[in-house]
Amino acid sequence: MTAPICDATIIHEDVVNAVRASLPEDGTMMKLAELFAVLGDGTRVKVLCALQRAEMCVCDISALLGMSKSAISHQLRTLRQAKLVRYRRDGKNVYYALDDEHVGSVFAQGLAHVLE
Repeated sequence: MTAPICDATIIHEDVVNAVRASLPEDGTMMKLAELFAVLGDGTRVKVLCALQRAEMCVCDISALLGMSKSAISHQLRTLRQAKLVRYRRDGKNVYYALDDEHVGSVFAQGLAHVLE
């Protein structure tokens, strides 16, 4: 099945100009692309799914996903750099959670979309 192709050569300048004026700046678009790249890894998606349900430490996530603590720590570092997760210390323990409600919302909407 192929996508339909427009045979017309007319450019609707009013539409093009209106859309151009409403687009975010290039730097913002690059940040959005980087966010989606971070979300493009299955392990990171699993970590986010787990953290959407509960605050967890590296050991807990490691046990849940059947991966080494080192591998989980690496993924959490990437998620932290993308501002998708945060951590808090409690004595010797470090607990991870989603950074804010926006992360949970993006994740929930993406999951709802793929389940349609």
